[in-house]
Amino acid sequence: MRKLNQPFLWLGVLLVALSGCTTPRLQPHEGYVSVPGGRVKFKVVGSGPGTPLLLLHGGPGFPSDYLERLSALGDERPVIFYDQLGCGRSDRPKDTNLWHMARFVEELRCVRRELGLRRIHLLGHSWGTMLATDYILTRPTGVESLILAGPCLSIPRYIQDVARLRKELPAEIQEIMVRHEAAATTDSEEYRRAGMAFLRKHVCRLDPWPREMELSLAGMGGEVYNTMWGPSEFYATGPLKSYDRTPRLGELRLPVLFTAGRFDECTPSASAWYQGLVPGSRLAIFENSSHMTMIEESEAYIGVLRGFLRDVERRGSFHR
Repeated sequence: MRKLNQPFLWLGVLLVALSGCTTPRLQPHEGYVSVPGGRVKFKVVGSGPGTPLLLLHGGPGFPSDYLERLSALGDERPVIFYDQLGCGRSDRPKDTNLWHMARFVEELRCVRRELGLRRIHLLGHSWGTMLATDYILTRPTGVESLILAGPCLSIPRYIQDVARLRKELPAEIQEIMVRHEAAATTDSEEYRRAGMAFLRKHVCRLDPWPREMELSLAGMGGEVYNTMWGPSEFYATGPLKSYDRTPRLGELRLPVLFTAGRFDECTPSASAWYQGLVPGSRLAIFENSSHMTMIEESEAYIGVLRGFLRDVERRGSFHR
């Protein structure tokens, strides 16, 4: 009698083991995750059966509100937003020694671990593309694909492109910028107003700027941005000014999608260059957008992302 029951005993053991290996489906909720230096605020939207999509916002220090329209992907998968330390609804510690790449990479690891994100798609926008790339280069497990939106992977190239774009602005705007940069008065209201002319042409061309852009501006972590980058989009003085991962892009051995707007400060030609360095990667250019493609052409942008994510999951290939 005991012998007859043995197969059922082993079946029970197997079922228990398998249940321990299954990741529970992520449900919509929000809260905080402890990371080096403080706590970061996260929000999960959607609970579809697809692999979760984790979002890395730009800046550094420009919180995740402006990515809100990507919530539309929540009908197929959980979409996870979080404000990186120092901005938005996350803690804002005063220790400037926290503002460096390695700490942000560790912060991302903490978010994945706390939320049980064993398998993810990863999307980085702007500065988030730097963070996403450096994270992938540590060879984490379970990343099914990488989306690099408005990629900024060579700051020397970015500085060259922005210098060219600045020369297309009215002469009086250029003069104000040069004068204040030379005098180290980039915190002046006149310099800020001059910079807006650039932002409205190459960052977000909608007029007026939508609510989600204004929310991100209101939650901006100026200390993080100024420490790591500098006083404006086109004037880098912080440690990121020497960032360049183009020599290592060939190490990205997973499905990668690059996206950019035709009028993007992170130019389409730069995105095409990056894409050419990643074997098998794809590139999508949005003709009526600048840097905020997910806002300026949200329907088309979400459609491209949806198709890419479905295709990756259909093929079943991911970074181990």
